[in-house]
Amino acid sequence: MRVSIETTSNLERRLTVGVPAERVDVEVDLRLQKASQKARLPGFRPGKVPMKVMRQRFGAGIRQEVVGEVVNESFREAIIQEKLRPAGQPSIEPRNLEQGKELQYVATFEVFPEVDLADMQGFAVEKLVAEVTEDDIDRMIAELRKQKGTWEVVERAAALADKVNIDYVGTREGEEFEGGSAQGSDLELGSGRMIPGFEDGIVGMAAGEERTLQLSFPEDYHNEDLKGAAVEFRITLHSVQQQVPAEMNDAFFAEYGVEEGGEAQFRREIAKNMARELKNSLESKIKQQVMDAVLEAHNTLDVPRALVGQEVSAMRSQMFQQYGGMPNQDLDLESLLPDSMFAENAERRVKLGLILAEYIEKHGLKADGDKVRAAVEEMASTYEDPQEVIDYYYSNRQQLSAVESKVLEDQVVEKLLESANISEKACGFQEAVNR
Repeated sequence: MRVSIETTSNLERRLTVGVPAERVDVEVDLRLQKASQKARLPGFRPGKVPMKVMRQRFGAGIRQEVVGEVVNESFREAIIQEKLRPAGQPSIEPRNLEQGKELQYVATFEVFPEVDLADMQGFAVEKLVAEVTEDDIDRMIAELRKQKGTWEVVERAAALADKVNIDYVGTREGEEFEGGSAQGSDLELGSGRMIPGFEDGIVGMAAGEERTLQLSFPEDYHNEDLKGAAVEFRITLHSVQQQVPAEMNDAFFAEYGVEEGGEAQFRREIAKNMARELKNSLESKIKQQVMDAVLEAHNTLDVPRALVGQEVSAMRSQMFQQYGGMPNQDLDLESLLPDSMFAENAERRVKLGLILAEYIEKHGLKADGDKVRAAVEEMASTYEDPQEVIDYYYSNRQQLSAVESKVLEDQVVEKLLESANISEKACGFQEAVNR
């Protein structure tokens, strides 16, 4: 087999391969002979069809099949011979497929980059230090009571955090504009659902009152026709409701899985969940900083377009399924969710994957079994029957592999932090989880 290689860019390679004609022709003859033993053609006894007739009837199809297989096999042999690591499938350009002549083709593909690990000594990491206080628990419980609360009509002027029922008509230069009117619309004041000034302008109105607001759409509004436009809204208020938080009773506690122990047990469960959220948030923020530093230290690393494309496709499918999408052959996902939505994150993921893989191999890291078990148990602790969840993970190789991959990634972060310059910053719970 004849092989020549050309470097067409940093990561792209072009292989020109020539395969002796005998390799194809001999295999074609063997398959024709084998097929002739079972062939049934009019005018011939079974197994007695002449090779000339077999070649006329089936030769082209069998040759095409053999050529495809030989191209695949010889490509694998060529990349092993040349010590290449293709990233993605090659583009095959046939050069000569004639019978009796050397089979020739050109394969163009990208290769994995050589990752030269940078010195990460002394990179900066800010570690937030926070704890869950009784005030944090009180605020969380107040929010939960609000979520489970009810709305009651009140006979007073509207205030922020109230819910109002309104009619409104929006006009621009005296003409109504599309999407600017509604009847019987519920609106929570302070939600930020409407353009600036709209909700504040309703504060102080009472049921039955009308008011006209002179407002302007933001300059960055999504509708090009209304960006920065001066408009007028005529508002009629029908009712004002204030929220009544849910009572702290056994029925309320049961909504959150607390069947016994009353308020004290409920607070303990809330504190436990908040502590878990805080821990995960603090770890995530440190991990994000480490990954950003890794990328910055390797910012000149090129990544194969083929791998980025595969990641884009995976992210697009994941997003579609996340929002309840079902497979549909008629649906053009690439138009609905274009590559540009995912390209930057996809390239980041691919680059990080290549760097971390090299780091793992260089340092001989493997997922720690105890840490994997701890991670599974932590996930299982949020379910009614933790042991059932643990058993599920350890009986499902794919699910367990996903946990092992995350644990291994966390171990890389831990090892990189050994050489980091870490500073601490005290903060509150809300800043830690929302920052």
